Amino acid sequence: MLDVKWLGWCGAVALVLGAGVAGAADEWKTVEDDPVVIKVRPRPDGDGKEVWAEGDVEADAYDVQTALRDAESFRLWMPYVKESRRVSTREDGSWVAYAKLNLPVITARDYAVHIVEERTLSEDGQGEYLQRWKAAEGEVPERQGVVRLKHNEGIWQVTSKGEGKAHIVYKFSVDPGGSIPKWAANFGQKDGVLKTLEAVEERAKKLGQERKKGSSAGN
Repeated sequence: MLDVKWLGWCGAVALVLGAGVAGAADEWKTVEDDPVVIKVRPRPDGDGKEVWAEGDVEADAYDVQTALRDAESFRLWMPYVKESRRVSTREDGSWVAYAKLNLPVITARDYAVHIVEERTLSEDGQGEYLQRWKAAEGEVPERQGVVRLKHNEGIWQVTSKGEGKAHIVYKFSVDPGGSIPKWAANFGQKDGVLKTLEAVEERAKKLGQERKKGSSAGN
């Protein structure tokens, strides 16, 4: 399971509930230090917060990369994601993804983001995976009764720590839109981030098992 040492797209409930309402300070604040460390700070240019998470997962880095690239499947395993799809693919290989989040108590949120892969891992896990995302305006019409997240940006960074283990850096900044109860914001800053990382870990493990089974069958 997760062993997060220090915290510094698509986090679903963590993205929304972790945003809260920005305060006056702009320094990183530790909101959880056991079993993980989570740091947050107000966005300098608007409402919401920035979150910085970093740690290890018990899964191969290549399989973590595969999980994070498959936007269409998020509805099957990412917490609170009820709809997910790839909207379009651009000539440079980047793509636009859409997701709708059904959340406890608060109104449903959705977002469209432009995703760019700056670096990718080789199949043996060498190198680094770096994915950046940013809100994509005008790509998907807004829906009645659903709050659109218009500020949503961040990164996933994945490196290998040897067979069966990967190091993940997960940073995001979001304006949740509308009001968020304090208890929900606190949940997002702690449990929401952890649940997101655990979901990525479990999905990557499953993909790794399938990959190895397929490789063995082909020999």
